[in-house]
Amino acid sequence: MQLPDPSEIRRRLKQAAEGDDEAWRTLVGQNHNRLRRMVVLRLDQRLQGRIDPSDVLQETYFEAARQLADYVRNPTLPFFLWLRSLAGNRLFKLHRRHLGARMRDVSREVSLYRGAWPGASSAALAAHLLGREHTPSEAAVRAELKLRLQEALNSMDPFDREVLVLRHFEQMTTAEAARELGLSAAAAGKRYLRVVVRLKEILSRMPGGLGECQP
Repeated sequence: MQLPDPSEIRRRLKQAAEGDDEAWRTLVGQNHNRLRRMVVLRLDQRLQGRIDPSDVLQETYFEAARQLADYVRNPTLPFFLWLRSLAGNRLFKLHRRHLGARMRDVSREVSLYRGAWPGASSAALAAHLLGREHTPSEAAVRAELKLRLQEALNSMDPFDREVLVLRHFEQMTTAEAARELGLSAAAAGKRYLRVVVRLKEILSRMPGGLGECQP
């Protein structure tokens, strides 16, 4: 995945903070797809249909624009991770408002170690790995495979699942994932490779052709 050059990001951030709308639109556009993927993965299925990921992102961009000058003066995080943190906080508030005490349903949550942030559900991850069905018969097979795949994901260590979510599903770079996980880049890279091997081993032992659903 080709990411923007850091010096180019800094230049556009300075322009955007000074009121350049085109620079801001470019920055948002460069990060929109990855941010949307994160929101879709971490939006509780009970809220789908009630909350549009696009609305979550629009509110995130509004908040980011409001805080942009302060961020440019003291960029404690890379720009993408800063935007992602704002989107994550927005998601947390929406989950708390709509789900309340039901928010942390452990059977639905994958990234348990992260605390307040909504975790990507095993159902969302399984659906992403399986892709879309095309016929009614494929839909029936897919439903069974999805349940088995959820079981496989739920059997993994919570931290390992979060490594998988960040690197494979959210498509973070090794450096970005390392920062989020509190690891060195080398350690994050090794952990991801071990997680992929572990998931493949789990899938290969399960019936129903799940060995083909590999990251």
